[in-house]
Amino acid sequence: MAEARIPVRMNRLCCSICSQVLGNPVTVPCGHNFCMRCIQDRWDREERSRSPCSCPECGDRFPRRPLLIENTTLADLVRDTPALKRARTGSKTGSPLCGRHSISLDVYCCTDEKVICQECASSEHTGHTFGFVSRERRRNQEELKNIQMKSQQILQKHEKKQKNLKKALERIQEEARNTEDHCEAVLAGVIDAIQRHFLSLKKVIGAQGEATAARVQTSLQTLEVRMNEMRERSAELERLAQTDDDVHFLERWPSVRRLHEEDHPHPLGGASEDPLRPFELTKRAVDKLGRQLEVFCDTEFATISRTADSGESGGETGRETEEDGMQQRCEASTSQSHGVNITVTEQTVEPKTRADFLQYACGLSLDPTTAHQDLAIRAGDKEVRNDKSSTMFHPERFLHRRQVLCREGLQAERCYYEVEVKGDKAEIALAYRGMDRKSRSSLSAFGGNAYSWSLDRSRNYSVSHRGESVQLTTPPSQHRIGIYLEFKKGALSFYEVSGSMKFLYKVEAKFTEALYPGFWLGEKCCIRICDLRHDRL
Repeated sequence: MAEARIPVRMNRLCCSICSQVLGNPVTVPCGHNFCMRCIQDRWDREERSRSPCSCPECGDRFPRRPLLIENTTLADLVRDTPALKRARTGSKTGSPLCGRHSISLDVYCCTDEKVICQECASSEHTGHTFGFVSRERRRNQEELKNIQMKSQQILQKHEKKQKNLKKALERIQEEARNTEDHCEAVLAGVIDAIQRHFLSLKKVIGAQGEATAARVQTSLQTLEVRMNEMRERSAELERLAQTDDDVHFLERWPSVRRLHEEDHPHPLGGASEDPLRPFELTKRAVDKLGRQLEVFCDTEFATISRTADSGESGGETGRETEEDGMQQRCEASTSQSHGVNITVTEQTVEPKTRADFLQYACGLSLDPTTAHQDLAIRAGDKEVRNDKSSTMFHPERFLHRRQVLCREGLQAERCYYEVEVKGDKAEIALAYRGMDRKSRSSLSAFGGNAYSWSLDRSRNYSVSHRGESVQLTTPPSQHRIGIYLEFKKGALSFYEVSGSMKFLYKVEAKFTEALYPGFWLGEKCCIRICDLRHDRL
């Protein structure tokens, strides 16, 4: 065998201070060995008592605190001796024994990679390389750690790949939502094109509903009368069927039979008509009109833009006439939601006065399907209040925050709108349509994520984005707020509006998709979208 047994008594490998097997043995100048922690603690106490450092074994005193030297040979001897002792007492401690010699399996044959006893090593493994089981375990333990490390690295790569795949899946789902929202925005643009006619259309629909409901109500009343008559005749039939008088039965039967036959050939007038058909026809007509108006607006604005870019003009008067006509067509359509710039002249001049800003006014309406259940939408979808009596529910609403979005997505070169705020706390925001609406975290809060920008109005103003806020020193002094968006330029500015425009803050960012105006309302708060059509005239 390459290694012999080590005939060492365990008491010689014990520390005289703690009486335990030496742990991290060190040698002092007199040659005695102790646990490093034991001798350090001993000398620390002696120094605190201002006594010279001494050897606990022989009592030698040292003029200065000696430098401890680790005894590596003794440390190896200590490890091997307890290991050998455990191997020899394997039968007592429950370690496995050799099936042939009934002694501990304390030898490892490195040649055959097999655990054996000492007798097997002497008789059957001559010339082989041997080692103690405990030492070979430590050596192979290092290899095991390397394998574990490599396995962990591979697992981390797989986890990273899994994370990337999950992100890709999230991007796919997000893109699907964005695509759906984009389609919805296009259809919302058609509604915007006839926004001024919407109130009159609502009256028409209301009249349709009242007329249809009146017809149905009349049919219902007639039906109830006939049902009562039939119940009376059924009761008479029952009484006739129960009579024991044959003569009475035969006398009554002809008249009762005729009355019963008269109930069936006369169904209710108009019963086969669909009472909802007028509404369906109205929706179809509006859909057709919307498509026609959208095509017309796209064609006209494309022609106007090409004409303006080429500089073709019939003189100053002709240009003014053309611009007036264009302005009238612009007022009949909110083409901003399609990215069309409706201003032909002075496109590079920055607006300064309120009249300048009103050139870019856009029509907005609140989207009730996005409103939190505590918010009530009123005044033709132009006003929102914090009204906890509301019972509204829709799967697209904000679930945990009192927020609401507008229907219209803004991505024209320039857009401007104003809102009136009543209450102490409110947020005026613009957000991407796909912003999270279900989370309790900042992902659903205006200004708390990468998908929204918010002007927060309380005792002072602040502007928030990605959860970071810029505190403004300006306290609110007006209830009307102006919002000016330059989509292509990537600029968003906020103003207080009175007779003049008071600048509050300007955000610079790269907008990648249409921005939807939105609002958060504090307690007892009300926000109204201002109608700027009359102010623009």
